[in-house]
Amino acid sequence: MTVTELKKRNSSGQSSDNGEVNRVELKRTITLLNGVGIIVGSIIGSGIFVSPKGVLDGSGSVGTAILVWLACGLLSLIGALCYAELGTTITRSGGDYAYILEAFGPCLAFLQLWVNLIIIRPTAQAIVALTFAYYALQPFFPSCDPPEAASRLLAALCISILTFVNIYSVKAATKIQDIFTVAKLVALLLIIATGAVMIGMGEHEYLVNAFEPMDGAKPGVGSVSLAFYSGLFAYAGWNFLNFVTEELIDPYRNLPRAIYISIPIVTFVYVFANVAYFTLVSPREMMLSNAVAVTFAEKVYGVMAWIIPVFVSLSTFGGVNGLLFTSGRLFFVGARQGHLPQLMSMINTKHFTPMPAMLFTGGLSMLMLISNDMYALINYMSFVQWLSVGMSVVGLLYLRWKEPNRDRPIKFNIAIPVAFLIAVIFLLIVPLFAAPKDTGMGLLLVLTGLPVYLIGVCWKSKPRAFTEFVDSLTRTSQKVCMVMSEEHGKN
Repeated sequence: MTVTELKKRNSSGQSSDNGEVNRVELKRTITLLNGVGIIVGSIIGSGIFVSPKGVLDGSGSVGTAILVWLACGLLSLIGALCYAELGTTITRSGGDYAYILEAFGPCLAFLQLWVNLIIIRPTAQAIVALTFAYYALQPFFPSCDPPEAASRLLAALCISILTFVNIYSVKAATKIQDIFTVAKLVALLLIIATGAVMIGMGEHEYLVNAFEPMDGAKPGVGSVSLAFYSGLFAYAGWNFLNFVTEELIDPYRNLPRAIYISIPIVTFVYVFANVAYFTLVSPREMMLSNAVAVTFAEKVYGVMAWIIPVFVSLSTFGGVNGLLFTSGRLFFVGARQGHLPQLMSMINTKHFTPMPAMLFTGGLSMLMLISNDMYALINYMSFVQWLSVGMSVVGLLYLRWKEPNRDRPIKFNIAIPVAFLIAVIFLLIVPLFAAPKDTGMGLLLVLTGLPVYLIGVCWKSKPRAFTEFVDSLTRTSQKVCMVMSEEHGKN
């Protein structure tokens, strides 16, 4: 069998076990079920359990809040359809980075990679890990918050364990994602079922006059737009499967299928979980609660209320795994393109995982646990994340115009990407007025990548002593980690 024939077999999801050729490359081992687990597990974190109050606050009424949750699900589905076309047209991993690179070149792609590298990914991973630690420890500290040191230590342990698992085996990492995705869906279905029972028992006071404004609420276009921003933040992760396209079995079929299955599931549980909350939790109580699901559980489950914090911790544990898994692939693809050190583009010769990239993202996340400014940093990046999405969709439209004859296994009516782009532009305009300081800081952090790009990527004639030192460090790290570049790997 030739290498070309083997690659064709691998691309269809079949493994080569005849021993003739065994290339050191990322293998296509992610199934449709794994893909659904990655999307659902990445979207559903702590948000739906902890803070639906952000949507309620902007909406001004229970009914409007529920409609916002539904609308955010529909908008996420439209965006995911755009990414289904992008992911089957540009089949390399890396998500937004890969699409911006293809459409607009290396400079803009590097800036997108830069902010993910230094802020978005490590801070998100650290924050979700801290949320896991807080709720995992809460049953042991029922009357007070867990000690901060204990939470940070457990968060570091969570990141360390999941980094090791992601280095050891792709199948093990996706299995963890599948299991914990099922756990968080079970928790939400339990809440939904409880809400249905409560409605059957006549507990629907807050749903009867659902569109009656809350006390002190002044709903308007501005406040409702902020409610959409909070809701869409809870749906973040719908494009995460696009970061691992190269490892997805039969991506032309399974990428869109995973999207068609995942987004409706998440929308269903988000909408009806909120309906369930409002059977017992008043709007005022929701606005005062730091964890709505826990408040709900205390009202209905009594001595068994501890199960909700446990489920929240399980949900966030799976969320950390999804973030680490996709972050490693993003940095791997960036390094393969020459935008990060060569070592991070190398693959472990035994486990076929991007070990250096995984170690980097896990290590940087643990460093973030030391910082007290993580939450401020992540606030700065909301604008930048939507800017990346907008650039990707503009790239989709640009490539349709520039390369009309390009093979596109999936091609939706142009109204879909145009409608989504209009929505994204609206989401970019809102924070310019609602949070100009955060938006400005986010853009400033993006621009810090320009000198890094000029020195690190564009400057080719670096001093010989520097390049020799880097080469020596790379060779030593290769020996320690047993990694090599994928294009050199063969039996």
